[in-house]
Amino acid sequence: MENTQDELRAHLMQADEEFRHLAEQHAQYHKQLEALEAKPYLTPEEELEEHRLKKLKLRLKDQMNGIISRYRTQHVA
Repeated sequence: MENTQDELRAHLMQADEEFRHLAEQHAQYHKQLEALEAKPYLTPEEELEEHRLKKLKLRLKDQMNGIISRYRTQHVA
């Protein structure tokens, strides 16, 4: 099942502009979070930014999963 999920994501990255845009934003937020998490200490502002980025990243993941669900529904039925 995991291989099918990966294949579907790869297909949508090529075929669906909205999915591709969301995935690119998700990757960008991931990189920003990695940079924050690499610091030994976060200022209060950085902690707020980390929290904000995690929420944004999760929202994007939910939107991407919605696109995957719609695609499956359209192509299985």
